[in-house]
Amino acid sequence: MKYALIGCGRISPNHVVAAKNNGLDIVALCDIEKTNAEDKIIKFELNRKDVKIYEDYQKMLDAEHPDLVAIATESGKHAAIAIDCITAGCHVIIEKPIALSIADADAIIKAGKKKGVLVCVNHQNRFNKSIQEIRKAVEKNRFGKLLYGTAHIRWARNHEYYDRAAWRGTWEQDGGALMNQCIHDIDLLRWMMGDEIDTVYGMTDRLIHPYIEAEDLGLAVVKFKNGSYGTIEGTTNVYPKNLEETLYIFGEKGTVKAGGEAVNIIEEWKFADYFGDEEEVKKECAENPPNVYGFGHTKLYKNVIAAIEGKEELLVDGEAGKRALELVLAIYKSAAEGKAVKLPLENCSTMDFAGRFFKE
Repeated sequence: MKYALIGCGRISPNHVVAAKNNGLDIVALCDIEKTNAEDKIIKFELNRKDVKIYEDYQKMLDAEHPDLVAIATESGKHAAIAIDCITAGCHVIIEKPIALSIADADAIIKAGKKKGVLVCVNHQNRFNKSIQEIRKAVEKNRFGKLLYGTAHIRWARNHEYYDRAAWRGTWEQDGGALMNQCIHDIDLLRWMMGDEIDTVYGMTDRLIHPYIEAEDLGLAVVKFKNGSYGTIEGTTNVYPKNLEETLYIFGEKGTVKAGGEAVNIIEEWKFADYFGDEEEVKKECAENPPNVYGFGHTKLYKNVIAAIEGKEELLVDGEAGKRALELVLAIYKSAAEGKAVKLPLENCSTMDFAGRFFKE
């Protein structure tokens, strides 16, 4: 299966490794800064004769005709590039978020269906051993009645991080902490608690990052249609470095906590049915990734390939990516308007909030 990567920045090594681990035929790397792609060729010992470098992804699509393309550019460019790739007949893996507006997410999903190609959104933490085990418990109804869940993302991003890429923290190309750093855990919370949301009430602020446009703190309460609740706390203000990313699920008959730096270990595992030894589950699900991106990319790629071949269902499709995006946008909208927001959300974009914090 011919594979190409568009965008060779911070997250690109995980995509290259995932492609190699799954035996994909890497035919091209594309980046507007040619040296970014060249660096990946060297770092991952790719064959320079077999892997072409492009600065223009349209030329790459025309010349290479890849079967699968991963898009890892700045978030604001995801939609346009994805639709071009889909139009060219490529299956796509889109780094989170799927887009920065509901309209763009819908356009991507519609294009994929029309062309008959798969659209996957890169929420790789769904493939963590800890998360997979929690999901099994949800599907087996081990929690009984779901009561509430919480997502905490307590991370740090300094001035140097934002200086390395001018698009970071902008409404047009990124959004803030919730959209960039926290959306993985937000996706997991929504997925575990029943997906369907009734109401969102949020507050956001920019406390110590005056050089960015968007928020560095987001807080929210979510009411799900099944009667359960969710709370979200996301920030990039933690001193002096990333502290934790946690997911709690509380049910009538079960309590679970996934923790670590990126929900990669199980810290609490209590169920009324006592099925499965708690310490054994903790041991089996523990992972120690080198960074917050974890090991999920390789497993996500494996699922995408199997789905293309008709062997598995796609775990994180475009609709799933849209749901995560919708929840973040709903928090933004609620915070800006100072009132609860009902879902489904329509016609909302990060650009609706441009200039918000500069006006306060």
